[in-house]
Amino acid sequence: MAPANSADPGALHSQPGHALGALQRGLERAVEILAAIVLVAEVVILFVGIIARSVLHESLVWSDELASILFLWLAMLGSALAVQRSCHMRLTFFVSKLSPRAQVWAETLAVGITAVLLLMVLHPSFDYVEDQGFVETPALGWSGMVRALALPVGFALALASCALRLLQHKRADIFSVGALIAVIGGACYLAAPALTAMGQSALPIFFIGLLGAAVMAGAPIAFAFAIATCAYLLSTTSTPVVIVVGRMDEGMSSLILLAVPMFVLLGQLVHATGLARVMVEFLASLVGHVRGGMSYVLLGAMLLVSGISGSKTADMAAVAPVLFPEMRKRGMQDSELISLLAASGAMSETIPPSLVLIAIASVTGISIAALFTAGILPAFVLAIVLGIVAWWRAGADHVESARAPLKHVLKTFAISVPALLLPFVIRTAVVEGVATATEVSTIGIAYSLIVGLLIYRGSLKWNMALPILVQTAALSGAILFIVGAASAMGWALTQSGFSHDLAAIMTAVPGGATGFLLVSIFAFIVLGSVLEGIPAIVLFAPLLFPIARQLGIHEIHYAMVVILAMGLGVFAPPFGLCYYAACIIGQVQPEVALRRIWLYLGVLLVALIAITFIPWISTGFL
Repeated sequence: MAPANSADPGALHSQPGHALGALQRGLERAVEILAAIVLVAEVVILFVGIIARSVLHESLVWSDELASILFLWLAMLGSALAVQRSCHMRLTFFVSKLSPRAQVWAETLAVGITAVLLLMVLHPSFDYVEDQGFVETPALGWSGMVRALALPVGFALALASCALRLLQHKRADIFSVGALIAVIGGACYLAAPALTAMGQSALPIFFIGLLGAAVMAGAPIAFAFAIATCAYLLSTTSTPVVIVVGRMDEGMSSLILLAVPMFVLLGQLVHATGLARVMVEFLASLVGHVRGGMSYVLLGAMLLVSGISGSKTADMAAVAPVLFPEMRKRGMQDSELISLLAASGAMSETIPPSLVLIAIASVTGISIAALFTAGILPAFVLAIVLGIVAWWRAGADHVESARAPLKHVLKTFAISVPALLLPFVIRTAVVEGVATATEVSTIGIAYSLIVGLLIYRGSLKWNMALPILVQTAALSGAILFIVGAASAMGWALTQSGFSHDLAAIMTAVPGGATGFLLVSIFAFIVLGSVLEGIPAIVLFAPLLFPIARQLGIHEIHYAMVVILAMGLGVFAPPFGLCYYAACIIGQVQPEVALRRIWLYLGVLLVALIAITFIPWISTGFL
């Protein structure tokens, strides 16, 4: 997978002052400012709604409606921004093995695939806007077109960015890529009668062959999902593409997903204000001197920070730069550092408010409050297991370190108290009914700003505001667009009868519920490795959760099992995106930790199997 903001190898061949480059930068700047304004407006509206309800005891009936309208605009602007900044999730493992010249051509192909999908959905999205003209919002009385117009605007902005990027690639590459896509499209058109006659037997051609080829070529996963879905529907059914646009809108528009940009923004602020740094410094002073002490600090810090940011990469970026220098000084090898960092990321997948928990709630209808409650104990079980391994591994490399004076411990504790209170502020706001699990991040945002500006002064600068907002919008857009594309793909698979057949096959797995759980663990480890967490959950959770209920498996327990299995896959080389993110953050080459990490992932797998067969760990506190 390519991390956010990865460079496009060989994409640009023009001088910086070239007109195309200037136009591209101008377009990107305009989208950045617009997305930042919408994001700020979203935060303000949600916060005002909380104040009105909790303090003034008056409900603003229009606030949720306006927040919903702005949410789709934020998702589409963020998605266009993610196209401009190369933030969409991609699998670059196979492309990275090619020659430099072939990598340049593959990059042209990836941009071309993105552009073709956008061309396919642009006109149908205007038809969708026209259809929404018959809808009127109940509180504001606005036409549904106001909200739906976000779709064609987002598609058009992303398409313009793709066109500008393509024009800066080599002409020979553009023509060859265009010819290849035209040949594939022509083949689908000519073979349409035969493909229609094949029925479900045609599914592998589109959802394994075409989808797999696009993903392996480095195309953004969300666009590969969508183009495979459109190609299947156009080649084998009479379903118009406007249905795909509608399903994408439905997938992105769940109000539960509104928590995604809010928690991403909260995570950005936690890092920028220095809250994460002072948390880590206190933990280091407390247990840093004992055998494996700094490893315990890393595990504890990941548990604390994961409960705030909801982003694995952001969690690791907050913890590693603060801890790694001291851990290296105390004798820990780079292979151990990266392995422990990656394993701790997999360990904390279920710590609320995990974006994966939010996504699974949005597509299955499970109570998000129940998921938040259930996710804590499984993570602590995995943390204990990793702590035991860390203690054992620290025996060979441990360097004695003096215990921090009590005065220093108390000083770091006093400094970190405002930061340590943040997770408790967030949870208390939900438990006491001050805010919903979707809204509560805005309280965390306000708290972080107040603490950062008044207490930890100097960490947060005003010139950091726009980059933070832009990064939040781009990351959120990438997440939400892949949810929308996976929702459309899941709908197509369901309409084809695939879900019914899958249910029959999974129900017939030997061993009943036990066999189903073991197969699910294996499947989600693989899916997490190749598809990343949220797309895997959004695509397959609606298909598998009904089967789990049919077999008598508690849906909360099943959610914990598949999320942790998916987390193992996300951090498992050679495909897991977050493993490479950990290496980048730790400034270590990926091959350094390749052998060592399997020990840590192996003990996590053993602990996961224990959680699987002891449902109380997931459901005991519900």
